[in-house]
Amino acid sequence: MTPDADVVVAGGGPVGLAAALEARRAGLDVVILEPRPAPVDKACGEGLMPGTLAAVRRLGVDPPGHDLGGISYRQGDVVADHRFAAGPGRGVRRTVLHATLHEAARDAGTVVLARRVTTVEQSGGLVTAGGLRARWLLACDGLHSRVRRETGLEVVAPRAVPGRGRRAADRRRFGLRRHYRVAPWSDLVEVHWGPRVEAYVTPVAADLVGVALLGPAGVDFDAELATLPRLAARLEGAAAGPLRGAGPLRVRSAARTAGQVRLVGDASGYVDALTGEGLRVGLAQARAAVEHLDDPAAYERRWARVTRDYRLLTTGLVAAAGSPLRSAVVPAAARLPRVYGTVVERLAR
Repeated sequence: MTPDADVVVAGGGPVGLAAALEARRAGLDVVILEPRPAPVDKACGEGLMPGTLAAVRRLGVDPPGHDLGGISYRQGDVVADHRFAAGPGRGVRRTVLHATLHEAARDAGTVVLARRVTTVEQSGGLVTAGGLRARWLLACDGLHSRVRRETGLEVVAPRAVPGRGRRAADRRRFGLRRHYRVAPWSDLVEVHWGPRVEAYVTPVAADLVGVALLGPAGVDFDAELATLPRLAARLEGAAAGPLRGAGPLRVRSAARTAGQVRLVGDASGYVDALTGEGLRVGLAQARAAVEHLDDPAAYERRWARVTRDYRLLTTGLVAAAGSPLRSAVVPAAARLPRVYGTVVERLAR
């Protein structure tokens, strides 16, 4: 049976577009299945770390935005700043990043179809999804991946046992994002630690900042912002655009491969957005998936390697953020600048 394409990519977000570009570079015929018209917006921090910016540029894309010089953790009067050693990152509107990658993928010869993947079938060394047969399916369809469920790779969180600590649902974390029409007051990504949330402030243009809140389910954006009075005062009356949300953020997969299917990006597993590293890891996975299409075991090993720092550091930081140690995170970063700087550099590379 003749396939319709070498590679079908489920999901046309930044990671799906990057996977398509990698596959086209490898000389493969590629079709992206994405039901939403470009550009697609999403609740995210919009800060590209230096390593992420380099990975995007490697794909021939250089989206406009605002230079980012480093990371600043803030809690009241306590401040811990670290400037990137390898040069600046860049704050880029999600819609700008998506539009730039989308154009590059189309220019490279990728076909984009307005379809949603609802079923996945495999037989005879081919995979069928969205009405198309392909040699491989790259699942880049996000946190709530349908492909992950259809291929049996979804790991369902165990039900909480009544009377034994906090319910699992109570520990879930979500993200909210809103833009504000104000001139950036710093070239640092400021991370303001409140009683229950972390607020990421990212300059994305000369007159615009994005504010992403990470915290438990059901938080009220304005109420939580009010617990950060200095930040709230800077943003008062300047809200621009809708409030967007995402989550729950914790996602696990039993494996990253199933036959001719490869899970890539958030679909393959996600810890949290707390370290701002999701896109860099997703781009690295896209490259690895294409380089190891014929060797699923090699992709599993490469996936583990490129995500190791993210998984370990983010898991530890999220655990601290949800524990009695939460109020000690920023003071510890300020007292131990070399340790804090080392962590930032590992995530920024």
